[in-house]
Amino acid sequence: MESVESGDIPLQISYALNQIEPSESIKLYNSGNFFDSKAIPYSDHSAIAELVKNFSNVIVENHPKLCTQVCEEFQGRIAPASFEIAIGLETCHEPSLKWLNKSFDLKDFEASVHFLRRCGIHVRVFLLLGLPGLSREDCVAWTLRSIEYAASLGVDCFSIIPTRSDGPAFQGAKLDGSFADPTGEQIEETFERALQLQAGRVFMDLWDADRFFSSGSSADVRIKRLESMNLYQKLH
Repeated sequence: MESVESGDIPLQISYALNQIEPSESIKLYNSGNFFDSKAIPYSDHSAIAELVKNFSNVIVENHPKLCTQVCEEFQGRIAPASFEIAIGLETCHEPSLKWLNKSFDLKDFEASVHFLRRCGIHVRVFLLLGLPGLSREDCVAWTLRSIEYAASLGVDCFSIIPTRSDGPAFQGAKLDGSFADPTGEQIEETFERALQLQAGRVFMDLWDADRFFSSGSSADVRIKRLESMNLYQKLH
């Protein structure tokens, strides 16, 4: 993988802004970590900030170990916009977190959240529904526990991602019987119970949702219900 050249990312953002409708918020997700200088050169931060500082809320994705002073510096560049950093916690189930090989542990996550919250930076997390070695019931339970764990640290936005068995590691786990794709029922139960926790905003990732539901008109109705729950943040 090659590193981008300085100036590439601001050009991409500028191009994208000319294609989209006006909005209060903007997400700068780059399939990596915003504050990884190999992904986005530090020299581009000023230009990026100028492009996005008129939004009310700016959201980027970052690794816990890269949540350092540079985050607070970027926050200052985009002021008065609110700044939010999304972290791929995935789970607070430590054996599963280790299996995922995320290169951080819960202590690293806690330190990053404490630092960001002290800076007045909001934090959202990505959580997985469905992990190898856990029963279907435990998969739901650990997703909910992960919400409660992150909320106890000051996180107030949660994106739940039903795990897809597309990657090599998950394909291997599926073949050896230690993993199965989440079911539509698991997705519904998890989302319903997560909203009832009232820990903050909760979103269910519905990309390619058809794969989790049996085909037919009822699947469409169930997915539309989940879409409504995402939008209105209440049970329907």
